Amino acid sequence: MIHALTLILICQLAGETLTRLMGWAVPGPVLGMALLFALMLASPRLATLIIPIGEGILRHLSLLFVPAGVGVVGHIQLLGAQGVAIMAALVLSTILALAVGAGVFVAVARLTGGREDG
Repeated sequence: MIHALTLILICQLAGETLTRLMGWAVPGPVLGMALLFALMLASPRLATLIIPIGEGILRHLSLLFVPAGVGVVGHIQLLGAQGVAIMAALVLSTILALAVGAGVFVAVARLTGGREDG
């Protein structure tokens, strides 16, 4: 178990180091995750070692949101002063994301010859 967790953290560190050295705009943990994925594809034995740890982390993912909640409480005055702008950005970005998702769905359905059932 500790070996698998160590490997996950090493991949995250490698991704972070690489993005900082190269000046890439990709988050280090994302690059580390891609590296871990490549390693797991290359070695099925490694994948069987990592998968239970990954599933355990995902089962308790909600615990990772506690620091975000503490940050919100710590900056409550700023949140109150900028609340309208933050709410507008959240609503508009949600509407835009839904519209783009629907547009992509319709485009893919047209490209693949999807038909309407009903």
